[in-house]
Amino acid sequence: MWTRRLGAVLGVLAVLAAGCDRVPAEPADKPLRPRWQSLTLPAPPGVPGRPLLRAAVACAGRWYVVGGLADAAGETRPAAWGSGDGVSWAALPVSPSSFYGRQHVLYAAACRDGRLAALGAKNGGAHGNPRTGTWSQSPGGELREAPAPFELYAGPRAVSVARLAAGPAGWLVAGARVDGAAVWTSPDGERFTIREGAPELAGDGRGRTVAYDAVAAPTGWWVVGAVLPPGTTALAPLAWSSADGRAWRRVALPAPDGRGQAQRVASVDGAVVAVGPVRDGFGAWRLAGDEWRRVGGFGAAGPGVSSVDGLVPAGRELVAVTADGGGHGLWLSVDSGDSWRVMAMPGAVPDGGNTAVAVASQGDRLLLVSDDGETSRAWSVGLPAVGR
Repeated sequence: MWTRRLGAVLGVLAVLAAGCDRVPAEPADKPLRPRWQSLTLPAPPGVPGRPLLRAAVACAGRWYVVGGLADAAGETRPAAWGSGDGVSWAALPVSPSSFYGRQHVLYAAACRDGRLAALGAKNGGAHGNPRTGTWSQSPGGELREAPAPFELYAGPRAVSVARLAAGPAGWLVAGARVDGAAVWTSPDGERFTIREGAPELAGDGRGRTVAYDAVAAPTGWWVVGAVLPPGTTALAPLAWSSADGRAWRRVALPAPDGRGQAQRVASVDGAVVAVGPVRDGFGAWRLAGDEWRRVGGFGAAGPGVSSVDGLVPAGRELVAVTADGGGHGLWLSVDSGDSWRVMAMPGAVPDGGNTAVAVASQGDRLLLVSDDGETSRAWSVGLPAVGR
């Protein structure tokens, strides 16, 4: 049915024999061409500005898009939108509580039971470092910045605050501190506790670690990232599991040449799948029991630094957003990561600068938001209309 490609036709699937439990299917020559429908996100009240759409998420019949607005002078403020059907949208009331919160652009989101939470940041201070905070939705629908001590996310130990995940056990943020991978956990999406320096999660004699993404699992959490072993310049992919966000177990993901990063993770059709850049393109790993296996691969090494910017389950399929220096691409797998096929985007989006592409899904509908550096747009498509 569906199998792969990024911006130009590539007839080669990146297959690594070692560590694969089966060989991915041969990619199709032509990309899938979804019948994208343009959506209108209304302007939030207040000073007009250019929308900066950065992330999307859906759960329990609700859809959300988060980002910000930039005025004519380049000053930013946070913004968010919600929808009950993925078609008709309304701007959400937004309530910052700090000097930098009033300038945040919301860049990551998660939801549980129809309730939204988000991460926001604005560079500032003497060194221009990100001033990061969390946001959570009140029962009345308002998105509020949660007050937090400065050094919870910033300060001399700060490195990155990457992604936000939600699940039955609560909420979890994946990122890094000076001693390696770290997480922040919360029972309610408002008050977060940092877990840094945790054995197996943080860096040690095996190298410096970093966490990029997280997903809830029946047994707790899976976090994915990478490690930089001593004396090397190439990262190797890692995953960690935890029942409570405190104690962690580390697993090295198979990479025949020892190189790669697991940058995004999702749960689809009962399987946990991670995707990230490898030496010759993008690789996928799937959890089988307690063992991670390298399954599919797709794309090719681009002209710049490659990254996976999104990975979401769409029914029983997976949709990935990638960037390779030449532009953003959209990929779909119908077999939990074994094979991939490129999906044509509604418009070209370059990689770099003030650009972004994000996806969310619910039921048989896929939502895509993009920012090409000049204009932000939102689109949707019903998955049965995609290349059957």
